[in-house]
Amino acid sequence: MRLKLPFLVLLPFIGPFLADTALASDALPVGTQKISVVSPIRDRALAVTVWYPSKGDGQTASVGENPIFESSTASRNATLEAGRFPLILVSHGSGSRADGMGWIAIELAKAGFIVAGPNHPGTTSGDSTPEATPKIWERTQDISEVITALSADPRFRTAVDKARIGVLGFSLGGSTAIELAGARADLNAYKQYCETNSDMMDCRWFRGGRGFAGGEEVAVEPLNLGSVEGSRFEQSNRDTRISGAVLVDPGLVEALKPDSIGAIDIPLAFINLGSAGQIPAAVLSDALARQAPNATYAQVDKADHFSFLPVCKPGAVEFLKKVGEPDPICNDTGRTRADIHRELTGLIIAAFNRMLKTGD
Repeated sequence: MRLKLPFLVLLPFIGPFLADTALASDALPVGTQKISVVSPIRDRALAVTVWYPSKGDGQTASVGENPIFESSTASRNATLEAGRFPLILVSHGSGSRADGMGWIAIELAKAGFIVAGPNHPGTTSGDSTPEATPKIWERTQDISEVITALSADPRFRTAVDKARIGVLGFSLGGSTAIELAGARADLNAYKQYCETNSDMMDCRWFRGGRGFAGGEEVAVEPLNLGSVEGSRFEQSNRDTRISGAVLVDPGLVEALKPDSIGAIDIPLAFINLGSAGQIPAAVLSDALARQAPNATYAQVDKADHFSFLPVCKPGAVEFLKKVGEPDPICNDTGRTRADIHRELTGLIIAAFNRMLKTGD
């Protein structure tokens, strides 16, 4: 989905990236592995990144070097630390990748969580089309398949605490996460939203006649939302194994059925990026937090939607202008992105500690 800030189609060459973050003195060393997960509804295996508390061995590697975002290091294929840990699934925004959430995944792993996220086919960097964007049911199934795979994988099954599973979603990933928690969407409401807000980024994306395949921009047919399979768009995608969700600038907020929000039976934490009065209505989620029975709400001042992306390199703004990227991915918000990330890290870890570590 392409909202005016919410969902991104990043440049196809961006690929995996991790932001530079400070290592707390009591933090656990972080290992990372790439795994493949078979999905019955996809025409390919899911590429999944896993971050986890480790013994600090493995090969130290710089991850995500590219002209735009800062990279960082993790111990590739390090030995998993002994013990049982809560599992957090991460769902990236449209046009990004799981590694685009690596900066927060690393912080969560340092804090004692196993974190895993798939690249969602059809809405990932270099592989993104308007037709695939509204198919939230495919994304929710991706996350459910990863939970199933990690719970059975001999590399992780003894370390994953299957009674403590959470999901963190950003933007289109926020739509994914809230549907996994039990929310249901209304296709007519979404069509009306695009009729009323035709200048919004997702609505422009649907009618734009372009997409990405194989890392290249391609011409595609504009999407008529009336062609979306209504029964699938509106179905329940609840995964009862998930016991808490953090939603950062979630999309679809104007198309979610209020009664489904009121029926969600797990704790939710909504986070909006931006000062009061500057958060786009398409992602403004304070009303959802009031509708949900067990939800908190926070906003991060002097930020924008792109503040959730990794820290930008010096000169990134000029580089993006040079290559013709229209979105203000690295523009100044009056506050450093590293500082915004520190606040987000505190909010997100505190939320998952409440949801998944109570009683430890």
